[in-house]
Amino acid sequence: MSDIRPFTLDVSQAEIDRLHRKIDDTRWPEPETVDDWSQGTPLADLQDLVAYWRDGYDWRACEAKLNNFGQFVTEIEGLDIHFLHIRSSQEDALPLVLTHGWPGSVREFFDVIPLLTEPAKGQAFHLVIPSLPGFGFSAKPVTTGWGVEKIALAWSALMKRLGYSRWVAQGGDWGSAVTTAIGAQAPEGCLGIHINMPIGRPGPDDLANPAPDEAKALKALQFYQDWDSGYSKQQSTRPQTVGYGLVDSPVGLAGWIFEKMYAWTDNAGSPFDALSKDAILDNIMLYWLPATGASAGRLYWESFSKFGEGEVAIPSGVSAFPKEIIPAPRKWAERRYTNLIYWNDVARGGHFAAWEQPELFVSELQGCFSKLR
Repeated sequence: MSDIRPFTLDVSQAEIDRLHRKIDDTRWPEPETVDDWSQGTPLADLQDLVAYWRDGYDWRACEAKLNNFGQFVTEIEGLDIHFLHIRSSQEDALPLVLTHGWPGSVREFFDVIPLLTEPAKGQAFHLVIPSLPGFGFSAKPVTTGWGVEKIALAWSALMKRLGYSRWVAQGGDWGSAVTTAIGAQAPEGCLGIHINMPIGRPGPDDLANPAPDEAKALKALQFYQDWDSGYSKQQSTRPQTVGYGLVDSPVGLAGWIFEKMYAWTDNAGSPFDALSKDAILDNIMLYWLPATGASAGRLYWESFSKFGEGEVAIPSGVSAFPKEIIPAPRKWAERRYTNLIYWNDVARGGHFAAWEQPELFVSELQGCFSKLR
């Protein structure tokens, strides 16, 4: 425990003023030539969000919440890892490591923290919520090698360092890949995993004669490949190139991330159907303030071609949310997660499950991990 250091955020007003000056100095492009999001983040929508960022948004509220949750830093394999650590008051609470993805952050879990640590009913959890290396206030790797397998090992080391001898893991997006890697590594003490983006691939028979759920998944995968994967191609091949704009321009960063808040949430036509302006800007600030536009993108360079490799034999659970961007039917997932103890097709929600549907998310975790007690 002596290796774990408290971490307090206290962003200077000068840094906030600098952000405002950068916003004021933005050179905007002309509007898109369509009346939807098919060419990317629409000019009017981004200008509306940025205007609120400049004159209405309060960073201090997010900063205070992070500090009140309890933030810490610990060095693992030469890298400082930032994490939230929130313990339940319930003696039988189950330790749980929650892992975010891109373009998310620990902000995704704000609303589920009280519901998981102090639930009105059902299983309670002690929560460990790390920032991925190169994301948020974790340090930026200065050498190659920090892919999902090494992150998974680091998370196991973190749980051991915190004194947890029995624990579980959960994640979506890159968090799903890291959690799957934890499951494949089967470290001592890990009782099981849960993911909200199952990782599975079709076989030749599935492609030749797909069942209805497989046909739907194949259609979604084709759409992702054709229209939604440009960000991943750029970040998995040239993260440094795109990083200059993401680190220097707040509007460029906001446009890059805001598009995914629209495309990847379960909404009725606006990102704000699923997430509030304040929540979206809190998340963007966790990229802007530590200047992680390039470093976060490097995780794609490290691991995108190996996303979710490895067979998982320890107990595993899946919650399949209807607007997941890369769905995998149960048949595909069972080839990777060979001890699948829980599967549920959830009624509502998208890629950012905990952020969009906190109550449903908590219910899913309780339903899955209750089978391990």
